[in-house]
Amino acid sequence: MAEKSRGPRSPQVEQPRDEAADIGVEARLAAGVLLNAALEGRGGLDAAQAFREFGALPGPDRAFARAVAMAALRRLGEIDQILDRRLNKAPPLAVRTILRVALAQTLVLETPAFAAVSTAVKLAERDPKTRPYKNLVNAVLRGIDRDGPGLTTAESNLPDWLAARWRATYGEPTLAGLALAAREEPTTDLSLKPGIDAAAVADAVEGETLPGGTVRTGRRGDIAGWPGFEEGGWWVQDAAAALPVRLLAPKAGEAVVDFCAAPGGKTLQIAAAGAAVVSLDRSDKRLERLRANLARTGLTAEVVATPAEDWDDPRTFDAVLLDAPCTATGTFRRNPEVLRATRPADVAKLADVQHRLLDAAAGRVKPGGRLVYCVCSLEREEGETQVIAFLRRHPDFRTAPAVPADIGAPDAALTPEGWLRVLPSMWAEKGGLDGFFIARLDRVS
Repeated sequence: MAEKSRGPRSPQVEQPRDEAADIGVEARLAAGVLLNAALEGRGGLDAAQAFREFGALPGPDRAFARAVAMAALRRLGEIDQILDRRLNKAPPLAVRTILRVALAQTLVLETPAFAAVSTAVKLAERDPKTRPYKNLVNAVLRGIDRDGPGLTTAESNLPDWLAARWRATYGEPTLAGLALAAREEPTTDLSLKPGIDAAAVADAVEGETLPGGTVRTGRRGDIAGWPGFEEGGWWVQDAAAALPVRLLAPKAGEAVVDFCAAPGGKTLQIAAAGAAVVSLDRSDKRLERLRANLARTGLTAEVVATPAEDWDDPRTFDAVLLDAPCTATGTFRRNPEVLRATRPADVAKLADVQHRLLDAAAGRVKPGGRLVYCVCSLEREEGETQVIAFLRRHPDFRTAPAVPADIGAPDAALTPEGWLRVLPSMWAEKGGLDGFFIARLDRVS
């Protein structure tokens, strides 16, 4: 799978306003802070956006810093391959960060080499710890610009342990597709309220309508300024994330509960179908975004901040949706940091949580009702294995086989059992989608 490293397949990112001014250096500094925070652990990238180095920047420069950090995360293995061919020995992390940030700009975002090299050298000069390496930074980057980056492999962007798992689970050709998908900046997908003209929305945002009704656009920037945002006719939701509710098929007048609901896209789908939905999540802070979207879209839901296992409400429901906490490895297109933050032990730890939540969810389903279980994980322990074990524990439930065409899912996602295993490498010609496991389980007695 060796190939020559190329530029981006996504739109260029607006550069900081004055490449010669300190603001250009500050934006690159912030990009390095974000990159290292993401590499240090789960949630680090989001937390780092509150740091002074990032928060003090003007809006366009914050956007640029984030774009650089995300590009570096997506192509980190390739970037390090290129650097290691030029470095006789490993430099300090601060120096490698400067080099990584510079190469993310030139190789992915198509920043002019002179600008990336100049600001990298300035960054090295600023800190006494990196100042002795400024000539090295200059020589390495100019050498790469002069000679080219050479051959790199997309699989090098995946942690070895995850690549080994996915090779064993899905095979070498699928692993190659997943590695290529991990390189790409995803599009933005919109879910629409019933009655909203999808073609009109697609035209307004310069997008297209996907099977199932999702509108996909390559448009960038603050969505609050997009056509139709204030009117509340749509919300941002990956095409794959919209599938579980379509499989659940909530109907007007039904009682539905959405467990682990934040940030709330699936609750909005259920409410838009006319069902009476209870939106449950243990984090009241995470529910703030849901409340804001309910207000903007004019939809209603009963929002409850409590752990699902501790909810003492006696009600049962016609339909239950459980989008369980998981490793989120299927979201690496949007959140490349999950590949670096997830550890092998996380899979088993979260599988235990999912087991308990599934049992709690089963107790909320009325006889004749239905349960949809989903995770945005590519790990079998969090998907297929969970449902196999659940059906053994709960003989009153049966799989209701999915029909991909009915809900706008890729045909290739259907498993022999009737579940859906959506992979980020699917629909590559349409721009891909997040990875999900989804199963509908009907209570027969």
